[in-house]
Amino acid sequence: MKFWDRYKNWDEAEKAWDAGAKEAAGAQSLKKIKKLPMVPAIAEKHLKWKSFNYLVFNRRAAKIIKHCLKRPIRYGWRFLKSIVKKESYHCEGDFFFYGLGSIKEFVKEAKKEKALVIVGFSFCQKPLECPASRFSDKCIADPDHAVCRQCDIGKVLHALPEKKAIPLLIPTVHYIGEKIFEMMEKHRDRELIFMITACEMSLRMFGDFGNMMALKGIGVRLGGRICNTMRAFELAEEGTKPGLTLVLPDTQSEILALMREIRNSISN
Repeated sequence: MKFWDRYKNWDEAEKAWDAGAKEAAGAQSLKKIKKLPMVPAIAEKHLKWKSFNYLVFNRRAAKIIKHCLKRPIRYGWRFLKSIVKKESYHCEGDFFFYGLGSIKEFVKEAKKEKALVIVGFSFCQKPLECPASRFSDKCIADPDHAVCRQCDIGKVLHALPEKKAIPLLIPTVHYIGEKIFEMMEKHRDRELIFMITACEMSLRMFGDFGNMMALKGIGVRLGGRICNTMRAFELAEEGTKPGLTLVLPDTQSEILALMREIRNSISN
């Protein structure tokens, strides 16, 4: 049973979670970002070409190519329409919108009866002490574990409405691409919408591929030790990512507020 389901309402559940997180912090202090480091701006140029090259010619690309070849004209035409645009997204603060114009529009789509929300978290957002391994698609999200109780990911996972959302922990960009294609085929009767945390470079690079799949959703920009070069991104995809990233506190509050609205729409 998810932690939120043990309580009568959202406020009781969140209060109990936060109290436990405070207690867990006393039992086990995690390595956290005390002050956001000054990471230089993204230095790479020609990101559209580099993202295409990486996604198609990487050794992990076979499954994605296989899915695309099932409907080559459809996916090819959508990709071309997106790639000729200057940007594949609309950005407001830490939120990158794909096929949507605002938070309100996201909530409206997510509340639809047939909506299924994919909620994904980049592996580099995991704490260094993650009991399920940091570079992994696994997450035990155990509210009785001191590390999980302090983890922002664990809190969101326990607040997710089970019938309305599917959580994913993302180790590589190919992994999330494969999973979305699988869900599109498995849940043909549902309308998929996504919310994924990632560094700004990833959000800028791979928006065209989301548009190719005709997906609507939000990318949440991470702060901290983000990747700002293609080489750093490639190393992270291979599991070399010693630096921590995080969702900023105000943005995390907005994410939880979104989950609250979606959860309430089911119970009402």
